[in-house]
Amino acid sequence: MAQQQPLLNLIEDLTGDLGDPRILWQIGAIALCAALGFGLARVLKKRFGRQEAQGGVLGFGVESFGRVMAPLMVVGLLALARLVLLRYHFHVNWLDVAQPIFGSLVVIRFTFYLIRRVFARNGRTISPGMLAFEKVFQLLVWLAFVLYVTGMWVDVFDVMEGTKLPIGKYKVSIADILQASASVIVLLMLALWAGAALEEWLMKMQGGMHTNLRVVLSRTARAVLILVAVLMSLSLVGIDLTVLSVFGGALGVGLGLGLQKIASNYVSGFVILLDRSLTIGDMITVDKYSGRVTQINTRYTVLQSLDGMESIVPNEMLVSGAVQNSSLTNSRVNLSTKVSVAYDTDVDFVIRLLGEAAQTVERVLKEPAPSVNLTAFGADGLDLTVNFWIDDPENGRGGVTSDVNRAIWRALKENNISVPFPQREMRILGPVPAPLAPQESTTVPSE
Repeated sequence: MAQQQPLLNLIEDLTGDLGDPRILWQIGAIALCAALGFGLARVLKKRFGRQEAQGGVLGFGVESFGRVMAPLMVVGLLALARLVLLRYHFHVNWLDVAQPIFGSLVVIRFTFYLIRRVFARNGRTISPGMLAFEKVFQLLVWLAFVLYVTGMWVDVFDVMEGTKLPIGKYKVSIADILQASASVIVLLMLALWAGAALEEWLMKMQGGMHTNLRVVLSRTARAVLILVAVLMSLSLVGIDLTVLSVFGGALGVGLGLGLQKIASNYVSGFVILLDRSLTIGDMITVDKYSGRVTQINTRYTVLQSLDGMESIVPNEMLVSGAVQNSSLTNSRVNLSTKVSVAYDTDVDFVIRLLGEAAQTVERVLKEPAPSVNLTAFGADGLDLTVNFWIDDPENGRGGVTSDVNRAIWRALKENNISVPFPQREMRILGPVPAPLAPQESTTVPSE
């Protein structure tokens, strides 16, 4: 960018260019650069953004930097236009102001993108605190722009550099603290964003890679990126990395004493992902929780029941306890329903009839075919059990059982087969008591 100059000189140069006809070259260059920058960004997003939905690397990059692509291109084009105008001895004062304006837009948009991508759930749910931080950050960026344009940035930096704060036995300037904090925050944010972007890309990638393997790779890559970012930020700040040995010993003691449950859940999460005992989409039952696996995180697993309720189950329960998995190696599940018929019913005919009725239900598998068994001679009739198989337990069991019962009921009604119900005989021992005489009604004359 251009070298800073005092505010009075900058205002004089800008107002002086207003009376120069050659200012049209500067205005035209700014307008042309803005139009070309936003136009090229729109064309690139439209052309390569489609590949993002298909797992394309180029499309994913365009989608990731789409928010800053337009102002970043404008900054580059303005720098090129400035060189061209200087070559032909034109003034570039207005371009010197336009460049930091679009540069500030780049910083603001990219920061907002990183914050929402890392901290906002699905990039959409934004908390009031996050909105407040974005407004404060935007204000600080524009304040820095004003300081830069007016030439006061050097003076402010000199003041911060000369102000020392005592930290222990050392004195550190405010400028060093701010630079160290900015470097740590920027590196950590980039590491978290890279981890989230890598996870999203792996989940959308087409191919035969198992889902659990993708989750393991994304979790491991995120941990490595965060570790590298922390080490790099500590090196930039000037902290000796040998002090981490003491911290590592303290962390080990903490894990052994108070954090063993948390450590156990994290280890169990990687065990589940590596041995593939659970996969996203499985229908499982553990303890009193039952539902479909929607997320497998390093500390917990999310189960969504058929009524929409989500349960957060620690991974240690899935490793140390018994788990019923309806779709581990085979998604077929056997269900049954019971029905009773009268004793005078043709048993062979009704067995064939019930099996055919169960096969009419769409979700019931034709192979293996439904089976009907005479299970007991009940007090009121013959008790039969209809067994049938389904291969989509994630869609629930109550609905298909109801459909089978309705099909059985229609078949019994069409063939005039009665379903017995409990009947009891009442015997009166001794003489039958005489019926009570009805009471005579009296009429009260009205006055």
